[in-house]
Amino acid sequence: MFDVYRNDKRDLLVLSTGSAVPVLYSAHKWRKSRKRVFKVSAEIRLAVQSQGYYVRRLRVTDKGLM
Repeated sequence: MFDVYRNDKRDLLVLSTGSAVPVLYSAHKWRKSRKRVFKVSAEIRLAVQSQGYYVRRLRVTDKGLM
């Protein structure tokens, strides 16, 4: 299982259940999702296994501002 966090900039942080937020990202205010996540994509699963976490940042495009 995985814990999913998000912050006010809509960034996404995925950790394995019970893991602490990495020091690099601990300065940000993360909100834990209330729902349990049992399945994630292969990309996210591999990143969590190798790094201990997965981070996805929201990309802002010029087209989205119209």
